[in-house]
Amino acid sequence: MKRDAKALADLFNTLDNDRQQSLFDYAEFLQSKGGTVQQDIAEPVDIPRPEDESVVGAIKRLKQSYPMIDSMEVFAVASNLMTDHMVKGRDAEEVINEIEALFEDTYKKLLREFE
Repeated sequence: MKRDAKALADLFNTLDNDRQQSLFDYAEFLQSKGGTVQQDIAEPVDIPRPEDESVVGAIKRLKQSYPMIDSMEVFAVASNLMTDHMVKGRDAEEVINEIEALFEDTYKKLLREFE
């Protein structure tokens, strides 16, 4: 979710039910006036995975590869995986594979949302 959309959702969640409905009604009104915009989701940037890449390096590479993904959307899971590697000694390559899958799955979810 883009920062503006998240800020709007956060604001929406602070309103009581009546005001939430009013905001929703107004958004529908604006949309009915032809204000919709087709959003194109960019393809990921192909940045090759270097040999002996660190988990932190992988996260930085994947943030560059998937600039369309709000990093906060994957932050919690990626942080947990990085902690597993650093604290619990999980293999870096295994953790990086899971982080790559996380970014790819999040990208696919984003594409489905905009179909």
